[in-house]
Amino acid sequence: MRYDLRGRTILITGAARGIGAQLARVAAARGARVALVGLEPALLRQVAEELNGHWYECDVTDQAGLADAVASTVERYGGIDVVVANAGVANLGTVATGPVDALVRTIDVNLSGVVRTVSATLPHVVAARGHVLIVSSAAAFAAMPGMAAYCAAKAGVEQFGNVLRLENRRRGLTVGTAHPIWIDTDLVRDIRDDLASFRDAQRKLPWPLSTVVSVERCADALLRGIERRRRKVYVPRSIALVQALRPVVLSGMSDALITRFGGADLVEQMEDEVRGLGRSFGRTSVEKG
Repeated sequence: MRYDLRGRTILITGAARGIGAQLARVAAARGARVALVGLEPALLRQVAEELNGHWYECDVTDQAGLADAVASTVERYGGIDVVVANAGVANLGTVATGPVDALVRTIDVNLSGVVRTVSATLPHVVAARGHVLIVSSAAAFAAMPGMAAYCAAKAGVEQFGNVLRLENRRRGLTVGTAHPIWIDTDLVRDIRDDLASFRDAQRKLPWPLSTVVSVERCADALLRGIERRRRKVYVPRSIALVQALRPVVLSGMSDALITRFGGADLVEQMEDEVRGLGRSFGRTSVEKG
């Protein structure tokens, strides 16, 4: 049965731009009341005014800030029915060349930020017998040089969601994890523009791991997942094949193929490019959560 979003409150993190902002738009078009959480107040205000929604500036690694964002949302709307833990960042470069703070920041936002968001909102969503959607990634079950912290965090997000689902099923709460591939967001465009090595590696990936999906298509898929209270959302759906074949994707044979077609030369090029940039995050997503 379709979960009708009319009149329900949906809180979305990472909502200033990209997937979060577009999901807010399509949810509002379905009659939902939207609460937007993020770190870019001008953009948050713009989207909130467009949708007659609520916004709160907050870093998802700040538990006190999240508590205030939740309290502000509940004060305005009376509760929270759906939570989408979407905030995410991706550091540039390898473990050897990336400063440890950038690696840890990626894990803090992408994994700890999900844990903190869910913890702050859970009592309200449980009371509403609502739905939690946690945005993981196809990176949860694949590996690519230069994405160590991102892949580790997204794999953790997937398992966090799996356990959260089991823990709260008796309470009437449903939990889904979303696994998008490359979405045409500022985050992905930043990396693509900054690193020729990334562009080369992405082109060499086999289908469907090389697929690039529009923000609009991704947001529509996430909304369908919420309305149907799905436990897994794949964007595109063919990414389900990658999860099913995870033992092969992460096998020694796969390691050998990646090394052969995008091996040491490409990794060395990436490291040189990141050193030349002099920063560890994309231009429009520097350390933002």
